[in-house]
Amino acid sequence: MAAPELPYAALDTIPAVLEEIRQVYRQHDFPWVIGYSGGKDSTTALQLVWLALAGLPPEERTRPVHVISSDTLVETPVIVDYINEALDRINLAAAAQQMPVTARKLTPTLDDTFWVNLIGRGYPAPNDNFRWCTERLKIRASNRFILEQVAEHGEIILVLGVRRGESATRDQVMNMHRVSGYKLARHGQLPGAWVYMPIEHFTTNDVWTYLTQSKSPWGSDNRQLAALYRSAQSGECPLVIDASTSSCGNSRFGCWVCTVVERDRSMEAMIDNGEEWMIPLLEFRDWLAETQDPANKPAQREYRGRDGRIKTNKEGGVLYRTYTLRFSQEMLRRLLETEKAIQQYDPGFQLISQDELREIRRLWIMERQDWEDSLPAIYTAVTGRTLSWEINDVPTPGAIEAEILAEVSAAHGVPLRLVQKLIDVEWQHYGMRRRATIHRAIEKTLHEDWRSLDQVLADAQRNLSGASELRSMEPYAATQCDL
Repeated sequence: MAAPELPYAALDTIPAVLEEIRQVYRQHDFPWVIGYSGGKDSTTALQLVWLALAGLPPEERTRPVHVISSDTLVETPVIVDYINEALDRINLAAAAQQMPVTARKLTPTLDDTFWVNLIGRGYPAPNDNFRWCTERLKIRASNRFILEQVAEHGEIILVLGVRRGESATRDQVMNMHRVSGYKLARHGQLPGAWVYMPIEHFTTNDVWTYLTQSKSPWGSDNRQLAALYRSAQSGECPLVIDASTSSCGNSRFGCWVCTVVERDRSMEAMIDNGEEWMIPLLEFRDWLAETQDPANKPAQREYRGRDGRIKTNKEGGVLYRTYTLRFSQEMLRRLLETEKAIQQYDPGFQLISQDELREIRRLWIMERQDWEDSLPAIYTAVTGRTLSWEINDVPTPGAIEAEILAEVSAAHGVPLRLVQKLIDVEWQHYGMRRRATIHRAIEKTLHEDWRSLDQVLADAQRNLSGASELRSMEPYAATQCDL
């Protein structure tokens, strides 16, 4: 730390909050990073920081303040429009007022986007037990920017609009890395990052009272924000920087495609309040949520995981894993149809990018044995357009080869997917000078579990019967085996 901190004191008035912010800003020489989601809490924190620094002479505003907003690329469109406008206003106002503030939007890398993983790799729709989306869509993007700033400046202060009393878990995390008697806390997972929470003791009423009674310094309308909350009957989606921060869910502003919640009451409320054009989004989201119904999984999901392993439950049933290629194709078709329906209202509206489509196509061909190269045909059938797809100059198997191979594999009792994967391994190593890695790839493929579903279920039932007999004969040994 550049200098010792002032002891923490309770803040009863806005002037005291502003003065504390100025003290923290003066004490440390490293930049600030403010997480801005566009919701009430992050807006309050940013507005207070802005007004506090505006009270300093221009020559004292020497530390840059980076305002970052995470866009998962599947955010609720109404919120995206609001945040985009706010970020533009922040940058324009900062230049006009000589404020050291720069606002920017952070997005996941192509490999981490929702559609590349859901449709391309076949990841199941997120649920409360498997929120793979939070890490890929939010945490990585924010942490990447924060660590870049740490690498450049040594340390940074991360300003978060989080408040005590929202949940016991959040309060516990807020206390975990707090230096007793001081305002800053060490970040638990990002070295060189210090966390500052200027509104941690504000209540919800404090936040709304402040926002409705004060003017936005960058020219936004806080009444518009209040109207968004009323129309969505919702809370705000926080900037997520680690797994301990709760993601949206619970009908908060966030991803329109979120299946963690049982119902998207926020989007339902927006539609009821006049945003009828969002109906196709809600219908797609509800259809995707139905894939979590156990009764639907056998027809939609693989019984083998992407790692080639097969898992069974205690009752001898199969734990279904990623979506099948056929169902992924259906998801893409429905997504493009949803996009087309909304384009009747907004011709420029886009749900999935061309880069994502190309990456999904590559994954289907390279990793999921889509020898028919089905994606371009699906895209053209729905949209009536075509894209400049990459053309591979290496001769690769196609639909005819897949049909012949299916007949040969069935005749010899060999799993079709096994032979296809082995051929794909050869294809992926085509033209390489060193061929050592191909042997490891072949060995890995051969060591995957290639039993048929009937074999898996039969083996599971046999093991279940054997375990039952063992428990009846040797109860103590069986107990140990269960452990």
